[in-house]
Amino acid sequence: MTKRIAVMSGDGIGAEVTREGLRVLEAMAGKFGMATEISHFPIGGVALDQTGDPLPPQTLEGGREADAILLGAVGGPKWDTLEFSLRPERGLLRLRAGLELFANLRPAQIYGDLVEASTLKKEVVEGCDIMVIRELTGGIYFGEPRGIKGEKGARVGLNTLVYTEPEIERIVKVGFEIASKRGNKLCSVDKANVLESSVLWREVAEEMASQFPEVELSHLYVDNAAMQLIRAPRQFDTIVTGNMFGDILSDAAAMITGSIGMLPSASIGADGALYEPVHGSAPDIAGKDIANPLASILSVGMLFRYTFDMPEADRIIQSAVVATLSKYRTVDIQGPNTKTVGCGEMGDLVLQQLAETSEPIPVPAAH
Repeated sequence: MTKRIAVMSGDGIGAEVTREGLRVLEAMAGKFGMATEISHFPIGGVALDQTGDPLPPQTLEGGREADAILLGAVGGPKWDTLEFSLRPERGLLRLRAGLELFANLRPAQIYGDLVEASTLKKEVVEGCDIMVIRELTGGIYFGEPRGIKGEKGARVGLNTLVYTEPEIERIVKVGFEIASKRGNKLCSVDKANVLESSVLWREVAEEMASQFPEVELSHLYVDNAAMQLIRAPRQFDTIVTGNMFGDILSDAAAMITGSIGMLPSASIGADGALYEPVHGSAPDIAGKDIANPLASILSVGMLFRYTFDMPEADRIIQSAVVATLSKYRTVDIQGPNTKTVGCGEMGDLVLQQLAETSEPIPVPAAH
């Protein structure tokens, strides 16, 4: 059966990194004899400039009809002064909500020799392999009422943090399921000492624990979790948390690995999935061929693993990335004994490894 992929490159470096990810996707599809149908749709600032809407109806519909979406990045200073509802980021939030992509998976893993690129000590981060699972369609980013009210001089900015029991149950269930396939350790992060929504979150997590007796459940307040991520990251295996906490903690975990340019992600719902790098649109380096495409390429690996149930394809892609990093780096992760290459050349080198490698090169042990 032909697999339908909706490509939404977005803004800034999105087009550059997505191009390399798509090349790897097509190469791996060929390696496994899988037919693909690729369609391109605008999103974010590019879509706003073209249509006046950061998420045009045809883009949302294209996402609904696809088996998976490969996205680049959205946003940039060009659109920062626009009305809030028109900003590129709102298009991405609407896409996630429209497709009910409620579970965001963000792995933070040290690849090959990149332990030297981390700003933390080698003995602290070596061997890190963390999965942060972030609730993506609820919480304070979507709660109502919201807005800025009142007159100048006495305005009030209002956002509402709301989680229903079913919303908590479905994301915590994903956390338990992922943890059961990794190290059987799940840390639920909340702020139950202050927030009633977090009290409910913790209660639901405890109630669900009986369904997964093989998984060890622990709890941390979000401020302590942030500290522990930097102090002793290897204590974590799988983390599940709400929308805002997950947004912050996943970026903190990203820097353990040396560069946010290395971090892929998956956003998964009942009937759809979106794969994208964690990094932003980086408009200051757009068009210079210096962006790191590896997060997009690794996102393609996650696409094969989670949407097409082809974990071997993901392992092969990770192996090719590890082998490439031993000799070549983009500028954000350059090393003393490696050659610095551009975005396109990095894609070429990974594709070369894929062509030459029939068996996966060993990667850091996954749980």
